[in-house]
Amino acid sequence: MAVIPTLETDRLRLRAPAFADWPDYLAFLASPRAAFMNGPHTPDTAWSYFCNDVAQWQLFGHGALMLEDRKKGAVLGQVALCKGPLFPELELGWFVYDGAEGRGYAFEAAATMLAWGFQTRPEKSFVSYIDPANLRSATLAVRLGATLDEKARRPSPTTLVYRHPRP
Repeated sequence: MAVIPTLETDRLRLRAPAFADWPDYLAFLASPRAAFMNGPHTPDTAWSYFCNDVAQWQLFGHGALMLEDRKKGAVLGQVALCKGPLFPELELGWFVYDGAEGRGYAFEAAATMLAWGFQTRPEKSFVSYIDPANLRSATLAVRLGATLDEKARRPSPTTLVYRHPRP
């Protein structure tokens, strides 16, 4: 059985998803904010995503972690290293809930997850699959050190692939 890590920064605790996270996760995926994740989603589809995020830890030794404010305990979003059978490569992905944008939480969490991934995984690089209209995520990927990889395989023809090289 895989051990799901708890990672900490000055402001955040990145921890395993819990069922108590489900209502906020559903609210995000059912909202227009999930447009860059093929949303908004129905509760059935959102539940499949949630379970997938948890199951990948047991199946592959990687998956999603929730972003929790260390002082307030509020859950702010999610960061993940996920692959499963639907993605060509291991993806570093992130999202933050309404009200948590613009505060550096996604960068802080993604940088921490990226460092953990390179410390524990053999991959030479990770990718971030980003919708071309999601300029904030594309900017964040570049800020994390990724570059656009136009030759990479992608889950859909229009998806942009940003490659995060091993330091």
